[in-house]
Amino acid sequence: MARPLTAVLSAGLVALLALSITSSPTVPPARGGGTALPRVTVIGDSVATALAFDSTAQAILAEGIDLRLELAPCRRIAQDSCPYEGARPPNVIQLVESLGQALGGTVIVSVGYNDYEEEYARNIEAALEALSKAGVEHVLWATLRAAHHGYLTMNDAIEAAAAHHPELTVVDWNLYSRSHPDWFQADGLHLFGVGAQRMATLFHAKLVALGIPVRRPPALRIAGSSLPSASTGKAFTARLTARGGRSPYRWSRGAVFPSWLRLTPGGVLTGTVPARPGTLVIVVRVTDALGASVTRRLTLRVRR
Repeated sequence: MARPLTAVLSAGLVALLALSITSSPTVPPARGGGTALPRVTVIGDSVATALAFDSTAQAILAEGIDLRLELAPCRRIAQDSCPYEGARPPNVIQLVESLGQALGGTVIVSVGYNDYEEEYARNIEAALEALSKAGVEHVLWATLRAAHHGYLTMNDAIEAAAAHHPELTVVDWNLYSRSHPDWFQADGLHLFGVGAQRMATLFHAKLVALGIPVRRPPALRIAGSSLPSASTGKAFTARLTARGGRSPYRWSRGAVFPSWLRLTPGGVLTGTVPARPGTLVIVVRVTDALGASVTRRLTLRVRR
């Protein structure tokens, strides 16, 4: 029988964990330029709760997704969760049944340290059935760091379930963290901040491998800072170039723009240069298909 986890935590973290018995708030997603981000819910016990208290870990994991954290100490999968600070959090199945479609299409499960070895395989099956009924399409299940021998058997149960559940992906936290004792507190299970960041990195890498996060385009910018030289009294033409963002782009005049010069929405500058040599400054703006907009000052040297 696997030994249920006895938390060994700093006093400050204990106080914070007490707040996470109830449902953790949804992490505000990074702006995707109007593109709906896929909801990913992480269900965890006190080990995974470190994700909720490290802003860098949250930023890593939330990239390209709408992240919801459901983390609580003493959480079990199917049996009643163990008591913590006078309350028992809902187990995984209870939580899944209560949230339903609010879970989103993808769920990461990092629960097991409070469960019993002989029940774990059956509990995984029961949890997968509940997740399927809730409309979850992808389940990522983290292996347990094998600080106790029974956790190895439980990890085998995760692997066995994945062999006949195509919706289940194993996230091998045990292997990934094996050579990094500096990530962990004295019990070898609970995480310092760096451990939370590495867990977030692993989880996000698995999401990327499944093609779940929305990849945001590079930041919109206007290429170059100067225009081709022009000659007085002659026709001038130049094409502006934008990078990043999402095409198509639409160009417009900025606050500083000579009256003799015209700018098409496609980014073409045309005009007849007046007989005044020197260096001009013009300001142009570009807006991409997602509504992002940037301006830039460009120089135009006029020769005789």
